[in-house]
Amino acid sequence: MNEVQLFQLPDAAIHALADGNLEAASDLAGLNLPQYFTGPDSIHTWVMRSKQLDADPECAPWITRAIVDTTTGAVVGRAGFHGPPDPDGMVEVGYAVDPTHRRRGYARAAFEALLNRARTEPTVTTLRATIRPDNTASLNLIAAYGFTENGEQWDDVDGREIIYELDVR
Repeated sequence: MNEVQLFQLPDAAIHALADGNLEAASDLAGLNLPQYFTGPDSIHTWVMRSKQLDADPECAPWITRAIVDTTTGAVVGRAGFHGPPDPDGMVEVGYAVDPTHRRRGYARAAFEALLNRARTEPTVTTLRATIRPDNTASLNLIAAYGFTENGEQWDDVDGREIIYELDVR
């Protein structure tokens, strides 16, 4: 499995990505961010996170980061939580790998880094993943970790999602 670092992007880089300015975001982050970050599969994430930072700058350590291959230095995707733990101690995980880097273990490596973070944070009790029923790769990924189905929801971007949760205490 590839080794990855989840690199926290500066707030200004997230705002630049939300504006579709990949060059400025790359300069601000000190990384060569892929075109995928401002493409149709990613832009909505950065717009949401930019608004989230405007509303609550303290959420920065929890939200979406760049997945960096520690061997090559390549930015291969994005991963993080949707925000800090809610009052019940739940955090929701989110991850996406650039299509040019898929099927190489990056999603699993990023997911495990997030799972380890959730397990070591004293305020986190539950890790949530919401996945479209047709997203076989993500369904197979979480199946290996003991998640249980806990309902479903409608997401304005992804449509119908099944809610899975894992007790991380």
